[in-house]
Amino acid sequence: MPLRSFINVSPESHFPIQNLPFGVFEPKNAKPRVGVAIGDLIVDLSVLEELGHFRSSEFQGRNVFSQDSLNAFLALGRPAWRKAREVIQHLLSAEASTLRDDARLRDRVFHEQKDVVMQLPARIGDYTDFYSSYHHAHNVGTMLRGPENALMPNWKWLPVAYHGRASSIVISGTEVRRPSGQTKPPDTAAPVFGPSKSFDYELEMAFLIGPGNSLGNPIPIDRAIDHIFGFVLMNDWSARDIQAWEYQPLGPFLAKNFCTSISPWVVTLEALEPFRKPLPHQDPEPLPYLRRKNDFTFDIQLEAHLKTSSMDAPHAITRTNFQNLYWSIAQQLAHHTINGCNLQPGDLLASGTISGPTEESLGCMLELTWRGANPFKLPDGEMRKWLEDGDTVTITGWCEGDGYRVGFGEVTGQILSPARS
Repeated sequence: MPLRSFINVSPESHFPIQNLPFGVFEPKNAKPRVGVAIGDLIVDLSVLEELGHFRSSEFQGRNVFSQDSLNAFLALGRPAWRKAREVIQHLLSAEASTLRDDARLRDRVFHEQKDVVMQLPARIGDYTDFYSSYHHAHNVGTMLRGPENALMPNWKWLPVAYHGRASSIVISGTEVRRPSGQTKPPDTAAPVFGPSKSFDYELEMAFLIGPGNSLGNPIPIDRAIDHIFGFVLMNDWSARDIQAWEYQPLGPFLAKNFCTSISPWVVTLEALEPFRKPLPHQDPEPLPYLRRKNDFTFDIQLEAHLKTSSMDAPHAITRTNFQNLYWSIAQQLAHHTINGCNLQPGDLLASGTISGPTEESLGCMLELTWRGANPFKLPDGEMRKWLEDGDTVTITGWCEGDGYRVGFGEVTGQILSPARS
C-alpha cells in the first residue's frame, strides 16, 4: 500500500510524504530552526525534538533541530538521517494518531510556508563547482576552439572543477545585482571597466556534505555516498564578458564570485532512491579510484523559466535532466578528496551547468544564443541575447513518481541594475 499522510497534499506538490526535504525557517517573532516540508506546511522539528521524538542512539544525545543551520544534523551521518526520516514519516502517516488527533500539538508543530522566512539550509564553509555536463562542455569548447578540439584532453579522465566563493551564496528570492568588472571588447586595444553586458544564468544542482574527512585521508569512491546528505537547486549566475577576459590562466574569478543562488529545501538521497538510474557508460574507462560498481545518477527533470519586467507569466527556456551529467556525484566527491583535501559538514559541491543534446535542453544563455549570435524571441515579442535588468530567472526540478512528485521547489532571482561606484 502506498505511504499516505493525514495531511492533504496535491499530486502536483513537490513535497509529499515520500519527500520530506529539510530546511531552516524563521517563524514570525521567533528564532530560526530546522523543519521539513510537507505540502504547503512546515513541520517544526525543534518541537518534536523537545517532546523526545529524537532521543535514540543515532542522535548521540544532541539537540540538532533547534539550531539555525543543518550542520550539526549533517555531521551525525546517514544512520541519524535515516532515523529522522523514519520518525517523521511515521508521525505524518495517516495511521499515526500522535499529530493527527491532537489539534493543540498540530498548532505548535505546523507552520504555513507562506508565513515564514526561509534561510540558507547550512553554514557553507567551502563551495566547489564542477564542470560535469558533456554537452555543456562540448558546446562551450566548440565556441572557443572548434568542434574538433571542443573538449580539453583531461575532460573525460577527471571531473574538472574550481573552488567558488561561499560567502556570496544566497537563498532563493534574493535579488541579484549586475556585476561590474574589466572586459576586453574585440575592437579595443585595452580593456575597459563597466557593468557586464553578457549576464547569464546557469542551471545547476548541488549537494551538501555530511560527515567530512580528516586532512590527508581521501574518501574512497565506495564510501562516497555516506558523506552526501542531499541536493538543492542552484543558479550560478555568470558574467560571460568578464569571464572571457579574466579566466586564463587561472579560471573564473569576478565573473562568478558575486552571487550564487540556491533553493531552501534539501532533498535527501533516501527520497531520491526510487529515481536512481545507472550511470551511462564512460569511455575511456576511468582510473581505478574513480570506478564504482553500479555507479548511478538520478532521473530529475529540470526547467529554467524567464520572466521579463513586461511579461505577465514566466516562459520556459530550458528543459533538461540531471541524467545529462557525465560524472557521478560519487566520482566528484572521490576525486575532490583523493589528494587528501578535507571536506566538512555543510560544504557544497555543485554540478556545473546541466545541458542536454537538444536545443531546448541547453542550460544557459551562452549556449541558447550561441554567445549572443542567435537571439531568441519570447512570447511577447521581446528578444534576448543575454539577461537584462528586471529579468527574473526561476529554476525548478522534480522526480515523477507513481501518483506523486519528489520535487525541489524552486530557486529564483531578479536582476537589478549595477551598483553605483
